[in-house]
Amino acid sequence: MGASQSTAKVQDTNSDAERIRKAQHSIAAAGGGSECPLTPEQRAAAVASGDGCGSAAGGCPVGADKASINPLNNELEHPNQKPAPDQPFALPTKREKSTIPKAGTTTDTWVYPSPQMFWNAMLKKGWRWQDDSLSQKDMENIISIHNANNEEAWKEVLKWENLLHPECAEPKLKSFKGDAKNISPRARFRKLFLGYDLPFDRHDWIVDRCGVKQVQYVIDYYDGGAVDPSSKLFTILDVRPAMNDAGNIWDRMVVAYWRFKFETLGFAPNLPIPPTEGHNVAH
Repeated sequence: MGASQSTAKVQDTNSDAERIRKAQHSIAAAGGGSECPLTPEQRAAAVASGDGCGSAAGGCPVGADKASINPLNNELEHPNQKPAPDQPFALPTKREKSTIPKAGTTTDTWVYPSPQMFWNAMLKKGWRWQDDSLSQKDMENIISIHNANNEEAWKEVLKWENLLHPECAEPKLKSFKGDAKNISPRARFRKLFLGYDLPFDRHDWIVDRCGVKQVQYVIDYYDGGAVDPSSKLFTILDVRPAMNDAGNIWDRMVVAYWRFKFETLGFAPNLPIPPTEGHNVAH
């Protein structure tokens, strides 16, 4: 009896995870909803269109005329937090702050859309919740995945920036753009010559390198296969500078050389050893 109950529980958990994965693919195909922190431009477009979450194709960010935005926090004065007419359950309207620093500010970070804002944005792009049979708990998990993916993507950006451009102590995110239908050349190459599946989503981020340069990063979202039953995460991120700038191309070449040297040939990287407690460093 106990074993059968345990097996049923695992099957239910896996079923929930697979349903969430299917919904994530549907959301990306529909344009991603608010699949990223909202930019001032995206919020402006939302006001112009009467939707508090935004936007144009891809969901993040878009060019638009100025609208009713609080200049102190770059938020809409009255974001759309109302339930949709056919919405089957209530959704939270609370928004979470990310850890991603916002360009143009001293200490502000980007703010993620609330689950209700996310739902409204997806509907506006043509997503049909009935097709995915989502529950309220599923939506909460999707929002958690959405936020976690952005946080992980930013960590990957920081690896590039801190390793290759340490002169900028704090790079910041200026804008997002989601475009699942725009397959990157790298993704096509991996599909044709290495046998990888195509990514189910793509984002382009513009990073402000301490006011000196704005750098485009491409983020491909791959389905990693097995879904983690606890976190529901299944996405593998491929984050790198876009090949649209000589400096970016050089950075990509440097990292490719390092990977070949250290990962393929097995050389040990010559990294500084940080001092430990009680250990005096000679000067």
